[in-house]
Parts: sequence; structure tokens; C-alpha cells
Amino acid sequence: MITNNKLVILDRDGVINLDSDNYVKSPDEWIPINSSLQAIAKLNLAGFKVAVATNQSGIARGYFDQVTLTLMHKKMELALAEHGAHIDALEFCPDHPDTAGPNRKPNPGMALKLLELFQANPADTWFIGDSMSDVNCALNAGCKPALVKTGKGERTIAKGGLPENLPIFENLADFVSQLIR
Repeated sequence: MITNNKLVILDRDGVINLDSDNYVKSPDEWIPINSSLQAIAKLNLAGFKVAVATNQSGIARGYFDQVTLTLMHKKMELALAEHGAHIDALEFCPDHPDTAGPNRKPNPGMALKLLELFQANPADTWFIGDSMSDVNCALNAGCKPALVKTGKGERTIAKGGLPENLPIFENLADFVSQLIR
């Protein structure tokens, strides 16, 4: 597949917004990382399509419902708009880890849907996350993985077992500044 479509796929919790070990369960608990909102605006301005692929097992666990998730994403959309930014597509997987389907990261389902939607070449597509699940999803979809230290990133690094030469960044803004410089 030959394409000029530039796509960046982002995990949500820990990359765009603050993460919580107790899950982000409501719009009030969805707190943006301001530098990430600005970074997404820079990606938009540089001509990149920006997509989100996020596991949301809190739905299967009964912590929140799909309406609440929609409200969280509406809050994200409004926060991004305040920075002149937007997300071009969003995929979420509500599966519980014990009954994971093909879309739950590290499985590549969400990433593959986004690649197809934008007719993007996986080898030219970055997938930025804060966990091994994100890194493995990127690899399973044929994308280029990158890890940020925000969210669960520092813990992921401390656990070890990362792929050799995995690019690691302080945060999404650090990644974007190096990508588009």
C-alpha cells in the first residue's frame, strides 16, 4: 500500500489525560495533560491525522457506562478545541481482560481499523502509549511504537522487558517536538 496519509495513534489514559489506578470513571475524573493538548494541536497543524485507541474495561467492570464514556470523550473534544486541536477518529474497546476480543490491546484490532480508515501505511504510523499493552499493540499492527513516561510509563520502564531501541519520551509534547522538528 502506497499512501501519503500521515497518521499518529495515541493511547488515551496516561498519554492525553492523567491516568488512575482506580480508572478514570467520570468526566470530572478526566483531567487533561495540557502539554498533550498542545502537542495534538501541533500534530493537526503539521498535517497529521490523530486517532485514539483506548482500552476501556471500566465498562465491562461496571465502573461506568457507555454514556459516561461518551461524556468523557466530549470533555476531551472540548478541551482539545480550546487549544485549536482535534482528534480525527477514536476507537475504544470495552472488553474485560478475561474475555478480551480482537480489539483489546495488545491485540491489534483498534489500530488496524484506524489504519484502514485513513488508508495509512503501518510502517509509517506511530503508536504512542504508556504501557507494554500499547507497545505490543503497535508491534502487532505493524506500527512504530513509542513510549511516554507519563501515566504508567515510568512503571512500564521499571518493569523492563521493553523492545530494544524502543523510543522513549518524557511526554507526548516531547515526542511531537522531535517528530515535527
